[in-house]
Amino acid sequence: MARIVVKFGGTSMANIERIRNSARHVKREIEAGNEVAVVVSAMSGKTNELVGWVNEASPLHDAREYDAIVASGEQVTAGLMAIVLSEMGIQSRSYSGWQVPIYTDDSHGAARITDIDPTELNERMSNGWVPVITGFQGISTKNNRVTTLGRGGSDTSAVAVAAAVGADRCDIYTDVDGVYTTDPRIVPKAQRMTKISFEEMLEMASLGAKVLMIRSVEMAMAHKVRLTVRSSFDDPDAPQIAPDGTPGVPGTLVCDEEEIMEKQIVSGVTLAKAEAKITLRAVKDSPGVAAAIFGTLADKGIIVDMIVQNISDDGATTDITFTVPDSEYDKAVKALENNGGRFEYARLSGSKGGAKVSVVGVGMRSHAGVASSMFKALADKGINIQLITTSEIKTSVLIDEEYAELAVRALHTYYGLDKKDA
Repeated sequence: MARIVVKFGGTSMANIERIRNSARHVKREIEAGNEVAVVVSAMSGKTNELVGWVNEASPLHDAREYDAIVASGEQVTAGLMAIVLSEMGIQSRSYSGWQVPIYTDDSHGAARITDIDPTELNERMSNGWVPVITGFQGISTKNNRVTTLGRGGSDTSAVAVAAAVGADRCDIYTDVDGVYTTDPRIVPKAQRMTKISFEEMLEMASLGAKVLMIRSVEMAMAHKVRLTVRSSFDDPDAPQIAPDGTPGVPGTLVCDEEEIMEKQIVSGVTLAKAEAKITLRAVKDSPGVAAAIFGTLADKGIIVDMIVQNISDDGATTDITFTVPDSEYDKAVKALENNGGRFEYARLSGSKGGAKVSVVGVGMRSHAGVASSMFKALADKGINIQLITTSEIKTSVLIDEEYAELAVRALHTYYGLDKKDA
């Protein structure tokens, strides 16, 4: 017997037919003798619709009422899932976040989970019931109001519940059947991975892979919650076959690095488009100047990604180059130009339309020359590199967006990630 938390995303809960199909996955686990808790998202598109209604009612609205309205989408799907499971002969009860309870801070619209009391869930699961929990929401310990967790909040809810009840794993059901070495729409030869480490998944999520949200991976890594990414559209009654063809859980297991026997030098290639580059030339160098520059951007809520700094020979000035999303470029330039005298520079230059291509792999820790081989592979295709950043398990480059997909295909082949029979 295993204890499992399963989470179904919006596409898996889009209508009654899909809810029934998702419920069959739960039934399969119950019939295998497992204890199961379910976490659900709102129906696909419903949260956006609710947000639209709020904004239509008043562009300047109370964030507490925003959460009260937006949280209703998950209450509908939790109730429907409990009804469908009950119809299948499985004892089930729905729970809103406050009923569990899932405690959060009071940052409405982007709350963070502070604690979960698992007493009620543990009792239900031990007695053969399936609790169905609303994802994306909790209750503030400060004002006793419903809160929502922001983008990807249902994944975060599922991981947090799994940690609280001591689950053996957390299955994230979505519209893809696992984590791939790169986007299969760009590289048809991309392979579905059997296993990937928390660190690799965290890097890939932060670099543009949208299978899992960063916060959920961070929480899973911190609490050692093993995740599987799998498709709810697979036949629930089909034999359970792992990606390597052996009997087991389908999809990709996200786990501790120690569980992965063979560590490839590069596990995946990611792509993030619409990256803008900004350079401040001849910045007057002094202690705190970087803090002033990036503090100015942070005050405007602008997220900065790649950063490169070059000091002049005399140490008096420095050039600082960094990237922001294309959509934030104009706002960033305006903030820097009107910085209120917090820092001085000679001129500002920049451009939109860049793409960040990255290679990721825990095997990079113990292999020298990964960065240089990446640069060679791109040079062989005539692709110019504008910026480079590295970490222990990744190397990222900024290139012109027109060469982005060519770069991904070249690197995927170069590092031996192409599916052999494709």
